[in-house]
Amino acid sequence: MTQERKNIAIIGSGLVGSLLAIYLKRYGHRITVFDRRPDIRNIEFSGRSINLAMSNRGWNALKAVGLEEEIKTIAIPLDKRAMHVIGKPEYYQKYGKDGEAIWSISRGVLNRKMIDLAEKNGVDFRFEEKVWDIDLPEAKIFTGESEKGEWKEYEYDLVFGCDGAFSRVRHKMQRRSRFDYSQDFIDVGYKELTIPANSDGTHKLDKNSFHIWPRGKFMFIAMPNLDGSFTCTLFMPFEGDVSFESIKTKQDAVLFFTTYFPNVKNEIENLTEDFFKNPTSAMVTMKCYPWTYWNKVALVGDSAHAVVPFYGQGMNAGFEDIYVLDQIIQELGNDWEKIFQTYQERRKPNADAIAELSYRNFVEMSSKTADANFLLQKKIEKHFASKYPDKWVPAYSRVTFSLRPYAEALAEGDAQEAIMKEVMKMPDLDKKWDSREVEEKILELLG
Repeated sequence: MTQERKNIAIIGSGLVGSLLAIYLKRYGHRITVFDRRPDIRNIEFSGRSINLAMSNRGWNALKAVGLEEEIKTIAIPLDKRAMHVIGKPEYYQKYGKDGEAIWSISRGVLNRKMIDLAEKNGVDFRFEEKVWDIDLPEAKIFTGESEKGEWKEYEYDLVFGCDGAFSRVRHKMQRRSRFDYSQDFIDVGYKELTIPANSDGTHKLDKNSFHIWPRGKFMFIAMPNLDGSFTCTLFMPFEGDVSFESIKTKQDAVLFFTTYFPNVKNEIENLTEDFFKNPTSAMVTMKCYPWTYWNKVALVGDSAHAVVPFYGQGMNAGFEDIYVLDQIIQELGNDWEKIFQTYQERRKPNADAIAELSYRNFVEMSSKTADANFLLQKKIEKHFASKYPDKWVPAYSRVTFSLRPYAEALAEGDAQEAIMKEVMKMPDLDKKWDSREVEEKILELLG
């Protein structure tokens, strides 16, 4: 497919902005990426990044531009959860079928790589050049050192806002009539911590597991890095008895980690140092519509649909936006008005669905993964799915290991939950969970 050559600006050099630049450059467009931050390749990157969990949707988008194998060299496959529950030995929960895994990858490492690849393909990056304003009908952007200083004006054919949950491009769109917008912060924040590698460079925990310490209203997770370290994230309420606010001194932090995470006690010195050094960040679900303005400006990724990170789908959803947009370009050619309209109509229901799924998964990961009834339900579902794979695909597998729409995963998941609610009422279920009687009950409820 050839397209009429356009002069295109992308605002934001993060993962979505740099991948979109790679996609659009293939059509011969002139691409300029603006970012208010310095070049990530020249700075230390740490302190507020949950490690990424690349899954099928992300790999699919990378594969389409020939990057899948190259990016896999900087990722580690995780085929299971490692559960660290107080009073129990560590145990494992397989994610899916054999061979199915999510991949741990450092946001900083991946972002540097993507910018390198985009530059190699002829994309022009302008770092430390902040976009202060945008003329939507004319696709003009205005940059400068300060909001009140002198601005430079640039005119483009198309502008893509890939500048995150607090997008400047979307902010301008919000001022227009009939633009719907909502943001919902959860009362839980997060802080990045680190478990360093052993002295010989090996990992201190199983390196092919996503480690979770569920503690009800808060939790700790750890994902492996190539250098033997783990990027850890503590999710916890901002205020309350056990909260970020309640840990004021090093002694408070030592007591907290010793009490709730006893099997990482050898790392406490390191964890407490990170605790006070690294920022506490907030998490938001952001929804808006429309995502495009006429045939000139479009939002992609978090700027259109920020989600909380508990399904590991934020980056995957943003990459899928790009893949779907590219499919539409191939269908519709040069009609950018129709391309943009079709893009937002196809993606909006799926963005809303992954927002809902992500929030629900937070509840599941923090409190239900240690609950006996929940574990029994999951065991029954897994057993049934292995015997009847055409009749039952778990919601997690639909989201993570398939390319089916998120909206479908949400609807099917709700239908399955209604069935399991009835199954869980069966007497003596813990003794007969894998029996023919239980299978027949599920088959009957499936109709």
